[in-house]
Amino acid sequence: MSLKVAIIGGGLGGLVAALFLSARGIAAEVYEQGSSLNEVGAGIVVPPNMVRLLRKLGLADGLGEFAIKVEYAWEFRRWQDGRILATTPMGEACERLYGAPCFVAHRADLLAMYHRALPDGVVHLDRRCVGLRQNEAGVALDFVSAEGGHTRVEADVAIGADGIHSIMRGAVTEEQSPRFSGLCAFRCLVPAERVPELALRPTHTLWLGPGRHFVHYPISAGRLVNVVAVAPAGEWRSESWTADGDIADLLAEFATWDPRLKQLIVSASETKRWAMFDRPPLDRWTAGRVALLGDAAHAMLPFLAQGAAQCAEDADVLADCLASATASTAKAALMLYEEQRRPRANQILLGSRGREIRNHLPDGPEQEKRDAELAASDPLREVAWLYGEGVERSRA
Repeated sequence: MSLKVAIIGGGLGGLVAALFLSARGIAAEVYEQGSSLNEVGAGIVVPPNMVRLLRKLGLADGLGEFAIKVEYAWEFRRWQDGRILATTPMGEACERLYGAPCFVAHRADLLAMYHRALPDGVVHLDRRCVGLRQNEAGVALDFVSAEGGHTRVEADVAIGADGIHSIMRGAVTEEQSPRFSGLCAFRCLVPAERVPELALRPTHTLWLGPGRHFVHYPISAGRLVNVVAVAPAGEWRSESWTADGDIADLLAEFATWDPRLKQLIVSASETKRWAMFDRPPLDRWTAGRVALLGDAAHAMLPFLAQGAAQCAEDADVLADCLASATASTAKAALMLYEEQRRPRANQILLGSRGREIRNHLPDGPEQEKRDAELAASDPLREVAWLYGEGVERSRA
């Protein structure tokens, strides 16, 4: 008899977990506290290690409907005048090395693709988890709706995919204080018809400058340009991705930068702003019949662009581990999942830290040395530890 798995959280992690579990014939249902599936944030990188996993689900071809295949990545530009410091052709070289291309997309478009691929009735909305009990027989989860209705769900396994502010994390390990990076991020979505030509190319562009960096790339089939600008946080401490920022504040942070960036900023009608935190690596992801997945397990800074990819890697391994499990062996299967995934995810979490120091060097000898090293580097091969995970197995 197939396991029954309850997934808490209907974001990218929860839905991709349901997809991989369903593909292995495991009965998985998703419980989302919101009244609709609304993925906050905007642009996202879909790197080759993630594309290969979407191919396993039969979804990779669907990326072409809304995502932009990146022709160049890590196009580093100088803050003052836009001079190119280094660029990396992707295309054939990326597919040859890693068996798949790299895309950029809107998070909401990706979430919608996941949702369409799931059977009807798998996702349950307006279900906020308020209680969890487990014993040798299974897990009991209590949910309430916005109107106060109560639902109890019983399952063999519960997966906490409820994000950076996870409630489920408390059922697995002691809550740890978030680590503040000292930075904040401004995020804008700008209609393509308003932006300078530079921002429309299928290129992931990263401008480096003193104390700041600025990223842009097209998404949503080229209709929008995603902007992420990272700067000192000052007194800003809100970690919410939905908190409103001020375009004037964003302009002030980049007032002396290349005029094309000013043109891009003023083309935006609004910006979101959040303080950038991560969480210390967890020493456990599982407790009995409960396990964590995605940001609930490994909330990381975005500087390696691996957040969504690591959700997909978690989901693939979790499904493999549970595929042959029974209700009586589910706990051992979850431990195996943790053993296989936690070291890599924590490595990436820690590797995402400190990269802003190199990106934000003030002009001077260290900056000149960095720029020379960028020009001489081969970034596509240097990320083999990220993009190459399981590539030989996926080609077999």
